[in-house]
Amino acid sequence: MTYRAEADALDRKILGVINAWHRRGATLDDGAFNDLALGLFAHQLRYNAPYARYCSYLGVSLAAMPESWGAIPAVPSPAFKEAAITTFDPTGAALVFETSGTTVGAPGRHYMERPALYDAALIAGFDRLMLPDGARLRYFNLVPNPLERPTSSLGYMIGRVAQLRGHGRTGWYLEGDSLLFDRLERDLREAIAQDQPVCIAATAFALVHLVDAMRRDGVELRLPKGSRVMETGGFKGRARTVEREELYAAIGDRLEVQPENIVAEYGMTELTSQYYDNPATRRKIGPPWLRARVVGPDRKTLPPGEIGSLLHVDLANRSSCVAVQTEDIGVQFDDGFILVGRAVNAPPRGCSLGAEGLRPLTAAVR
Repeated sequence: MTYRAEADALDRKILGVINAWHRRGATLDDGAFNDLALGLFAHQLRYNAPYARYCSYLGVSLAAMPESWGAIPAVPSPAFKEAAITTFDPTGAALVFETSGTTVGAPGRHYMERPALYDAALIAGFDRLMLPDGARLRYFNLVPNPLERPTSSLGYMIGRVAQLRGHGRTGWYLEGDSLLFDRLERDLREAIAQDQPVCIAATAFALVHLVDAMRRDGVELRLPKGSRVMETGGFKGRARTVEREELYAAIGDRLEVQPENIVAEYGMTELTSQYYDNPATRRKIGPPWLRARVVGPDRKTLPPGEIGSLLHVDLANRSSCVAVQTEDIGVQFDDGFILVGRAVNAPPRGCSLGAEGLRPLTAAVR
């Protein structure tokens, strides 16, 4: 079978899993997940040369395949800075996303051969875990504008959601590293006057600076019923740390959003799919084709309740690498996992760092 025929067949299988969950809530049992993961891994061993070399170094090859998806070697996320980890010529990538973590060295890049898997995984997860009521919302985006930063996976994600699930109007309220607070307040008041439910999609640090600006100006708003807030990044940064409970309480006070309507999304440039909070437990849950393991230094899965590194297996990463080990620390439970922080000496990364320098244009933050 040629590469194209094999890739197309895998894409159809993965899209079938995504669509079945999206439309009917169909899950993927352990056996089916294992079979698809190992088939995808074999495909990547054949066509992803950097990944195959890495696996060979660990003693894994087509002639010495693992028996379980849990034994698939995971590429450390910093490796995306060192090589084009793809099954295809990256110059032909339909989507290229870059990490936003550090100013030292080149960013990590995730090349995707086609947009279909990313878009399908994105919308399925968002519909089921952020929009279970099917609400059509007006999107207020405190994330990078894809017109300014086309390689931001977060900007692309929110842009697609607003385009496909929005009420028809959307706004972007970051200009470089500055929060356009006056414009945001004006547009939120307009939506309130029209009784139009909204979704504020923002990094954690953007939310911090939004709350600061509202406190500074004495602004309190009552968002329409059905509104929600999606927090898209971590709470760690070089300049400031804010506890989640404190931030969510402040959001509730200033915007009158109920706690169950404030949801944290967890994703990575190196993954195609996303996790979301279960608002009742604040544990991360994902779609059936995305699974997390919490592992120790030997990469063996730790018992529930123990702290370790997060390792993800994402079947939608067909054209890159199915297994990615992060520098994030977490704890696994039977009903999801929680994020604890970052590994010692790991550089700040991703959405949170990208917004840490935010300041409202109108005045200094107290």
